[in-house]
Amino acid sequence: MHNKRPAPLFAALLVATFAAIFVVPDAPLAGAPQDSKRQTSEPIARQTLLREVRHQMLLLPFYSVFDNLMYRVDGNTVILEGQVVRPTLKSDAQSAVKSIEGVSSVVNNIEVLPLSPMDDQIRRAVYRAVYGDTVLSKYAYSAVASIHLIVKNGNVTLEGVVDSDADKNLANIRANGVPNIFSVKNDLTVAPSSK
Repeated sequence: MHNKRPAPLFAALLVATFAAIFVVPDAPLAGAPQDSKRQTSEPIARQTLLREVRHQMLLLPFYSVFDNLMYRVDGNTVILEGQVVRPTLKSDAQSAVKSIEGVSSVVNNIEVLPLSPMDDQIRRAVYRAVYGDTVLSKYAYSAVASIHLIVKNGNVTLEGVVDSDADKNLANIRANGVPNIFSVKNDLTVAPSSK
């Protein structure tokens, strides 16, 4: 009687032989820097840092539809920009970002908007006009609404991201319909389509 056990052993040897022939060990190319792993991990580290900064900004307790926080990353330095209604939000944003691993310094260029009862009244009126629209109300359903309403000295700026040019134009029309404002600047961005 013939023993059929050598078949799996033969198959394993055959696979090992092909692997030895077709797999080339990792070797640096001529003229390539030796620390290629560090270079390929830098973009990943930058993307991770960008995601973490965004995450920390969204977690700020008083970040609202009337604030606009932006940031840039330059190496290990995070540059904060935008406008906020509360001075404490400016310092909270800096503290939150400074605590992120890998951030060596924070440049805080966030502008604190002037205190004004008239601007507060305009904020409420623009909010009702924009988010009271049945088409635009969908943008209010996230933790931080995606259309930000920045009011400074009677001037309104629309910041954020919308789904279409029609929504961008509609938000502009709704904001321009609010009385007692001097101007409306529409800086809304249309999100790229996912087709």
